Amino acid sequence: MDITALEERLAHLIRVTDDLSDTVAAQAKEIDRLTARVEMLMMREAQRDSEGTGGIVLGDERPPHY
Repeated sequence: MDITALEERLAHLIRVTDDLSDTVAAQAKEIDRLTARVEMLMMREAQRDSEGTGGIVLGDERPPHY
């Protein structure tokens, strides 16, 4: 290979690496955002459970008005 071909391949590899780095950074940001939302939902559900207002009535339970 001549120098020009190597330079072209190197430029291509640098561009691909930069694109992949941007993609990984965006995915990390999205994972952090989703993790925060899951934690918030888990806290909300734990609070709902502690208050006893889950709102789920099982078939063998009597409703509260009986």
